[in-house]
Formats: sequence, C-alpha cells, structure tokens
Amino acid sequence: MIELLTSPEAWAALLTLTALEIVLGIDNVIFISVLVSRIPEPHATRARQIGLLLALVFRIVLLSLLVWLIGLTEPVLTVKNVALSWRDIILIAGGMFLIAKATHEIHTEIDAFQHGREERSAANAFFWVIMQIIVIDIVFSLDSIITAIGMAQDLEIMVAAVVIACVIMYVSSGPVARFVAEHPTTKMLALAFLVLIGVALVADGFKFHIPRGYIYFAITFSAAVEFFNVLARRNRRKAKVSK
Repeated sequence: MIELLTSPEAWAALLTLTALEIVLGIDNVIFISVLVSRIPEPHATRARQIGLLLALVFRIVLLSLLVWLIGLTEPVLTVKNVALSWRDIILIAGGMFLIAKATHEIHTEIDAFQHGREERSAANAFFWVIMQIIVIDIVFSLDSIITAIGMAQDLEIMVAAVVIACVIMYVSSGPVARFVAEHPTTKMLALAFLVLIGVALVADGFKFHIPRGYIYFAITFSAAVEFFNVLARRNRRKAKVSK
C-alpha cells in the first residue's frame, strides 16, 4: 500500500481510471435523473440517493469478484458466427431495456392520457423507480468495472477510482436532476441520449464497437445547443416581463 502512495505510475493510473469512470458514470446519472423526475419530492431525492449508493455498492462488490468477472468474458453462445459471453448478453439485455424504457418515457411525455394514468398509480412509482435503477446500475457497473480491470492492475487503485467517481456522480446528480425536471425539452433530449446509449450497448454486445468518443461528442454538442436554447427562452421571458 505504501508503495502505491509513492508510485507516480499508481497516481497516473488512478487519475486516468477516475476520469474514465466519471465519463462512464454520465450514463448512470442521466438515467437516474430522468427516472426520478417523474416522482414527487422528497421521494425523488431519496430515490436518487439510493440509486447512486447502489451504483457504488454494485461496483465495489463486482471488484471483489474479479475472477468471476474475468470468466464472464468467455464465450458461452454463438449467434450467426458471433461468439457471445455472459458480459455480452448482459450488455445486449441492458441496452434493449434502455431503448425500451426511453421509448416508453418519450411516448408518455407526448401522450397526455398516458401521463395522467401514470400519476394515478404514483403510490407504486417509488418502488418501480428503484427496481429500474437497480437493473441499469448492474449493467453500467459491469461495463465500468470490466473497463477498470483492463486499465489497472491493483485492486486498491480500482476501488479508489470507483469511490471518487461515485462521489462526483452524487454531487453532480442533484443539479442534473433538477435541471431535467425544470426543463421538459431537456428531459426529451436526455431520453434521446438514453436511446443512443442503449444502441451502443447492444452494438458492443454483438462485437460491433461504437467509439464512445463519438457518442459523448454528440451528447456534449446537443447539450450545449439545448443550454443556449434554455438561455434564449429565459431571456425572452424576462423581456416580456420587463414590457
């Protein structure tokens, strides 16, 4: 442990892995922010806290099962000459879940009748939100930790990077969730991001890797455009009030 604290290579690995874990955690934060926007406070805050705590727990538990995780990358099924491992199957299932969930949420946002029907069943909303967060936490945690295993050799570095990334996710999730809840067009954009991320997970599962840089560039560019749209709408409202 002392050797790691005094090793420049260990610090470089920690910084690199932490940055990567934060980027990979963006998907998790967006998904949780969209889900909790449909339930009232203080349930939304509690669901967000539970979701991020579970994300941290799942990541640490998976890190403690390194041998089992490495075994998940061994082929177990062949589909049209594509060898699939358990990791691939989980990514495909998780990606399809994300696509289906985001599509359903987009439909709900557009269809007023469906929206009203969901509000009448709000008593069960908190439970179902937590269940959905658990499902997607497992998928994102698996992808995140297998990436960490490929980048670092020491378990201490992996755990430290995961904990730091989860703390940053927790701090940033509040403002992100409030912003999504207050701006309906931003929520629609976030749902479109989830469809994009789901497609990328399914593609990864079938061995067709879409460079994450392309996806995160598209997300960043779209978010910047939406930010300026929000500012423009706010300025128009101020101009009307001043008149």
